[in-house]
Amino acid sequence: MGSGIATATLVNTTAHVALVEATKDMHEPLAVLISEECEARGASAAGRFSIHSDVTESPEADLIIEAIPEIIELKHRVLRAAEQRLTPTGILTSNTSSLSITHLAEALEQPERFLGMHFFQPVPDTVLTELILHPGASGQTVEQASAWVERLGREAITASDTPGFATSRLGLAIGLEAIRMVEEGVASPEDIDRGMQLGYQHAVGPLRMTDMVGLDVRLAIAEYLTATLGPRFEPPALMRQMVAEGKLGRKSGQGFFEWPAPAGR
Repeated sequence: MGSGIATATLVNTTAHVALVEATKDMHEPLAVLISEECEARGASAAGRFSIHSDVTESPEADLIIEAIPEIIELKHRVLRAAEQRLTPTGILTSNTSSLSITHLAEALEQPERFLGMHFFQPVPDTVLTELILHPGASGQTVEQASAWVERLGREAITASDTPGFATSRLGLAIGLEAIRMVEEGVASPEDIDRGMQLGYQHAVGPLRMTDMVGLDVRLAIAEYLTATLGPRFEPPALMRQMVAEGKLGRKSGQGFFEWPAPAGR
């Protein structure tokens, strides 16, 4: 997700982009991947892109987008550090798919400069960004976030701070049911996805989308929504099994589908 957001920003704006990735071994593969993705879309990352191991080492920024795993304590820690790297008029956002923006804001010194900015996979090729507001977000922050969405060549919808917001609830519900159908032998992953693409005009089928998001990420979202909204979001046993086996989707090379290794790996 982070590399996709970086690519979309480099392709659609003239901004300098700094990506923070704690695993140093991933720096070179990510640089190659982002450079190739930009070139494929007629843009260049040369001179406008850098990778850092820690947010405290990154340059100050007008827009910071947190896109780390759905672990509230981890997000609090990273957001507190990221807040210190904002320019005087900059804004801080979270790409969370389900966690409470209000709860995330509680960790910040200036929560009025913070909101949710939810992107969708594959980021460079989608046009939607969901803005999630909390009661303390200032009007100026909302205006700045909306302006950034426009600069990125995207369209925004606005959602209130409820579990799963406007999109994750629906997307996850379809994905979970698709997994149950595989579990029950209703159809193959290929046919389930093809049915949704051809029959319902989905650009990406629900199982391939689950692979792209990451089964571990969707499992965490499902567990959170089960705790907050009820048992209709209970994760299927097959989903838990695949995560336990390390079949996380695209990032592990195997999920419901096989995925080629990223460039440089």
